[in-house]
Amino acid sequence: MGLDTDMKKIPPHLLTEEDPMFAFNRRIIDATAPWCVAYKPNLAFYEAEGVKGLAAFEKTVAWLREKYPSHFIIADAKRGDIGNTSKLYARTFFETYDVDALTVAPYMGEDSVTPFLGYEGKWVILLALTSNKGSADFQLTQDAAGERLFEKVLRTSQAWGDADNMMYVVGATQGRMFADIRRLAPRHFLLVPGVGAQGGSLEEVCRYGMTADCGLLVNSSRGIIYASQGEDFALKAGEAAHVLQMQMDEQLKKIR
Repeated sequence: MGLDTDMKKIPPHLLTEEDPMFAFNRRIIDATAPWCVAYKPNLAFYEAEGVKGLAAFEKTVAWLREKYPSHFIIADAKRGDIGNTSKLYARTFFETYDVDALTVAPYMGEDSVTPFLGYEGKWVILLALTSNKGSADFQLTQDAAGERLFEKVLRTSQAWGDADNMMYVVGATQGRMFADIRRLAPRHFLLVPGVGAQGGSLEEVCRYGMTADCGLLVNSSRGIIYASQGEDFALKAGEAAHVLQMQMDEQLKKIR
């Protein structure tokens, strides 16, 4: 469940709350928790609101830890910088905020990623093949041997971590490309944004990307959390989450 909480999109009646972002998140979480296994706050939405937004993010993580301790928490922050800076980013999210996983950009290389891998029980989710139109600008370019850049990221990064501490982001809009991903990373979990509002096909994602143990964290954000702008927003979000959960369950039956 993606918590892309936009102050310009949350139901207007929440704006009178002391902390509208957290009020929205708390009710969305309570309504959708039975139907999902993980929550993914996108840090851009919280940072855009300054100190108040970061406070709402902290309260959201604390609420999940207290009320839903078995749910996985992913900070979608796409960090990655030179080693010393990455160490501080890692401390921020794995110690200060105590999330379970963090999305990380790999394009500055090994020393920008390995600081995130030094935390027992925490996960790095490395960008591999994203769902945006511009992904073709770099990720699909080929070297002289015909290897595409996203393939080099997958192949090279597996020397830094393993299937027990590293996942990959693969956009749902990539469809059949999941078969290419699985040839290089057969055991790693994949975080899959883009189902729902971005038009990704759940059936294609599962057909080409699912392993015998599932191996997928399928994310939906806008299509669920903004299912209604009324006072029934949480109820409608819960219903939308249940629909996606049932669709996922149908796919899971194919491997059981």
